[in-house]
Amino acid sequence: MAPVTGSSSSTPVAESEGTPGNHGLSPRAAAVLVFGSSAAVLVVEIVALRLLAPYLGLTLETSTMVIGIALTAIALGSWLGGRMADQVDPRRLIGPSLGVSGAVVALTPAVLRTTAEWAAPLLLLIAAGTILVPGALLSAVTPIVTKLRLTSLAETGTVVGRLSGVGTVGAIVGTVLTGFVLVSRLPVSGILIGLGTLLVLGGALAEWRTRGWTGTPALTLVVIAGGLATTVAPGACDTETKYHCARVVADPDRDGGRTLVLDGLRHSYVDVDDPTFLEFEYVRAIASVVDSAFPEREPLAAHHVGGGGLTFPRYLAATRPGTRSLVSEIDGGVVRINREQLGLRSGGGIDVRVEDGRLGLRRLDTDSRDLVVGDAFGGVSVPWHLTTEEAMRDVRRVLGEDGLYVANLIDHGSMAFARAEVATLSEIFEHVALVGEPADIGLDPTATPLGGNLVVLASDRPVDLRATQEALDARQTGWKIATGDDLTSWIGDAQLLTDDYAPVDQLLTPYSPQTSQ
Repeated sequence: MAPVTGSSSSTPVAESEGTPGNHGLSPRAAAVLVFGSSAAVLVVEIVALRLLAPYLGLTLETSTMVIGIALTAIALGSWLGGRMADQVDPRRLIGPSLGVSGAVVALTPAVLRTTAEWAAPLLLLIAAGTILVPGALLSAVTPIVTKLRLTSLAETGTVVGRLSGVGTVGAIVGTVLTGFVLVSRLPVSGILIGLGTLLVLGGALAEWRTRGWTGTPALTLVVIAGGLATTVAPGACDTETKYHCARVVADPDRDGGRTLVLDGLRHSYVDVDDPTFLEFEYVRAIASVVDSAFPEREPLAAHHVGGGGLTFPRYLAATRPGTRSLVSEIDGGVVRINREQLGLRSGGGIDVRVEDGRLGLRRLDTDSRDLVVGDAFGGVSVPWHLTTEEAMRDVRRVLGEDGLYVANLIDHGSMAFARAEVATLSEIFEHVALVGEPADIGLDPTATPLGGNLVVLASDRPVDLRATQEALDARQTGWKIATGDDLTSWIGDAQLLTDDYAPVDQLLTPYSPQTSQ
């Protein structure tokens, strides 16, 4: 039997089944489109976290929500992009996908900040839209480009694998570039407006190469409008650091009074003319504890986990000449604000290191400190890794025999986090006490806990609690001290926090981030 022959034997299978050719889209152009769109999705995701932090707090729940929306956008965009590419000429989809996503990205800062100021209940919905829409449109680019590059079933694996790899590399570059470069050098609004501009220009170029697009000027005007609107939108920062939207607010009632506001929260109050003036109750409580625990004007070797406005290190320098305070502050931008706007001078016994508080503790010598002060916050919660049994053992290690640990906590409602933290400290130190409003620490069972700041103190030697209470009363805090059986009853069956289990954000009762610390 003679073999079957014919011209059709040289036709690629995909072409014979109706699959379009590459339509002039080169491998390099395809890689650029996929790389750029994938990188842009991650830039939008990371920057969205920073935009929302002043209004929702920088919590695990906020991060999880943003990541979940971004992943939903990627899944939705990939699915719809592939489906549309099978029904419409893929060349007609690239330009609109890039251009519309660019317009939304450029408008995002003004839209989110205005919504948070004037229509707060809609913030989550608007935030989801500003992440979902551009994320889906940008994620649709990969299947669209893949469709354009497929010319034969024989190379399907190569094309899909190559573009999938390029997209992953783009996402990695977008993440690293944003986290290590862009955020440290540019304001959040500038990043998004710049990215929006690049996307609109990319969309315009894609349209120009195919059919010309009369919508390009309109989207360009949207980008310009987004930039202009951002300059007048509420909630702008004086300074954007790597971690915070920061402002310094002058006190109209005190010439030297300054409040450091980070992500909408009043983190520190500093009187640049009088460092002994303590505005916040919790700082007055810490001062009362320390003043009662050590002889008057005795210089101390202190370590501060978290800096903020350096209110307490300044207080120690003024009231205990010769005190050496080493501060671990993770945000270099906050340190610059201290130097440029809050009157911090070189010397004076205050040494600030830009470092994570847990790592700063590890670097300290054993028995090298008289005092460790914990006052580090990410949003409204203490970073979880600074709360655990392992972290507290490191605190105990660096303290001398008569050393004292004192920490600022924030909690509300059932006080689940504060109970867990005090329970954890009780496993490490022989003497633990809690200072706060009577209703919050279980000393007034008839009153409803209001929540807010609490101060916990821990040491291996007894502290003069009577003197501490007198100092609290002298400073008119209205706070009391819980210890012994009262504290044990208040702790109840709270679970210890460890490096393996520290659900700090989940233990905190939902809380309005507009409340000051």
